Amino acid sequence: MAQSFDFLVGTFNTPELYTLRFTPGSASSKDSSGDLQVLHCTSAIGSHSWLHLSPPKEDGTRNLYATAWTEPPAVVAYVVKSPTDIQLLGSAPTRSRSGYVTASEIALYSAGGATGEVFSLDPKTGNIIPPPEIDGARENGAAKSPKIQPLQLLSFTLSKPQRDDGSVMDFGGLRHGAHSADLSPDGRALYVADIGRDCIWTFSVDPGTGALTRAEMHKSPRSGDGPRHVWPHPSGNFVYCVQEHSSMVDVFATTNRGVNLLHEQGVRIVREYDEPSDFWADEVRTSLSSGRKPKYLYASVRGLKEGKQGYVAVYKLTDEGKIDTSLEPDYTYRPPMRSYTTLKPESPEYRGLLKLWKTPTSGGWANAIQPGPTVDGVEYLALTDSEQGFVFVLAWDGDKIKEAARTKLGDGVGAATAVWL
Repeated sequence: MAQSFDFLVGTFNTPELYTLRFTPGSASSKDSSGDLQVLHCTSAIGSHSWLHLSPPKEDGTRNLYATAWTEPPAVVAYVVKSPTDIQLLGSAPTRSRSGYVTASEIALYSAGGATGEVFSLDPKTGNIIPPPEIDGARENGAAKSPKIQPLQLLSFTLSKPQRDDGSVMDFGGLRHGAHSADLSPDGRALYVADIGRDCIWTFSVDPGTGALTRAEMHKSPRSGDGPRHVWPHPSGNFVYCVQEHSSMVDVFATTNRGVNLLHEQGVRIVREYDEPSDFWADEVRTSLSSGRKPKYLYASVRGLKEGKQGYVAVYKLTDEGKIDTSLEPDYTYRPPMRSYTTLKPESPEYRGLLKLWKTPTSGGWANAIQPGPTVDGVEYLALTDSEQGFVFVLAWDGDKIKEAARTKLGDGVGAATAVWL
């Protein structure tokens, strides 16, 4: 009997969590397409644009943390007892709509627009709890409030106020402010990508409480890049940043326990004849098949308008974690169609690209990729689409990338992000 793999998907616009089951096709068959089905739909307290899944506990359960685009906005904790048994633990309000959450065993981190929060977690249950008594943890009698207060409040504004153009695509300031928060592999550093302030904020993490100390505001390599997400190499020696506005992926070396960054490389996701302003980059992730020495780096971009297809890019990584720019790009150079482009594929910005795959839709607000299982040498990735509500599973065999399966969540349901169980 074929082995199956389950993953969870949140949405941008419905109070639901979906459990999907993927069954790979037979490797011995010429048609290795798999099967993807909606296994279960769990009622949620709001739409969950971003999901973070904790490692399994001793009893086999896991914790799921999510942004909640409710009014007021919030972050939420669930316990995942099985793929079809997901139960709410608790929630806590945030000052602005969160774009992203990540967590350690003791703290939950949220960032969105001008602000962010650190919440304390119960190490046993994973639930959000009131913070311990530490300096600056509570202000103006907050401990007496019936609502759970943050352990720490974060502000990312400088001399200029947070920009919010009021459009549906600004999501309450997320396109012009802090968008993500990710921990280093050892949990001692936190990275916040800030689209509007064109920087990566780095913080050192207190291992006892999870509280943060600001370390560095690292400006983007190019003006107007729009850093969106930061993802660490398993070694912790490098981090990767996807730039929403320029559709670049940058590689930074880390020092001082991960909080200081040095720019090493930058590669372009879109082709040399594409106009970067027609896209908005979304995600960057390392492959999972080779442990602490991932072979590949995945990145994705969305089409900015409906009908403009996005891309999924695959780059070759060296053992240390840099992009292998000795490799030629996977496509033939075409002369520039517009005067803005002066780069050619022989420049480092286009080298190291193993494959560039055009997505079936623009991706809408999503086109988010999430690496999953490797079966018979084939790596599978989840790809979400909010334009038409599709969820895809892609197959990468080291040579070709293709769609292995797809399903639709429901009419009008915008798929957001996925996490594999």
